[in-house]
Amino acid sequence: METSAAGAPHLVLVSRRGSAAFVTLNRPEAANALSRDLVATLGRTFAAFAAEIASGGDLRVVVLTGAGEKAFCAGADLKERRTWTLDDTRVFLGELNALMDGVAAFPRPVIAAINGLALGGGFELALACDLRIAADTAELGLPEVRLGIMPGAGGTQRLARIAGVAVAKELTLTGRRVGAAQARELGIVTEVAAAGALGEASARLAGEIAGAAPLALAAAKRAIDAGAAKPLAEGLAVERACYEQVLTTDDRNEGLNAFLEKRPPEFKGR
Repeated sequence: METSAAGAPHLVLVSRRGSAAFVTLNRPEAANALSRDLVATLGRTFAAFAAEIASGGDLRVVVLTGAGEKAFCAGADLKERRTWTLDDTRVFLGELNALMDGVAAFPRPVIAAINGLALGGGFELALACDLRIAADTAELGLPEVRLGIMPGAGGTQRLARIAGVAVAKELTLTGRRVGAAQARELGIVTEVAAAGALGEASARLAGEIAGAAPLALAAAKRAIDAGAAKPLAEGLAVERACYEQVLTTDDRNEGLNAFLEKRPPEFKGR
């Protein structure tokens, strides 16, 4: 059952299936473009999820997608932006980056299920997620240089870290779009599904992740993110510190006991 997120009830829809949350950007008439209200509502949605986790809630994975078949998110709402002053734009850019950073730092894995166009800020939102799967009809790109600007919500940095500097320069400096199959070849997405099967594929991936221990998921994500840009020795130190955090948890003992007893583990997040 889908419910509306607080703040702007029609802009973000949330449904829950067990320990997974499915979040839908709900502006299909505007290709799910990132209006100021949508950015604020999505930010509040992730903040509410984080508060739920902090209070002991059993949320283990989030799937983010767009309403309709046309677009995951076509980027910034340029019609809205045309009415802004430069200062308005600078403020919004801060709000948009806060959203991207919040998604990237979210304490559980986030999957982008890219159901159509993911352009500009929409592509940057997908890049802020931990994993990306795409419909075979999806197209991804950073067209900003063709509009006289450049990516400003993490695109140049996250794409370079995910797919390499050469790929980031090629896509950013040309403004070229790539299809889902090429995006997979470049390492940007990990799976391509038929358009009609994307929901099933994303639910299956979410189910795989949700079967893991939530504290272990959080620690593993922190280890990868914090260590990725460090020299190997420092990255290994980060990994050891994160491992130490799960070593004394009840979930670790439950995992070992379940393995020895040949039964599925029942993780509690503690």
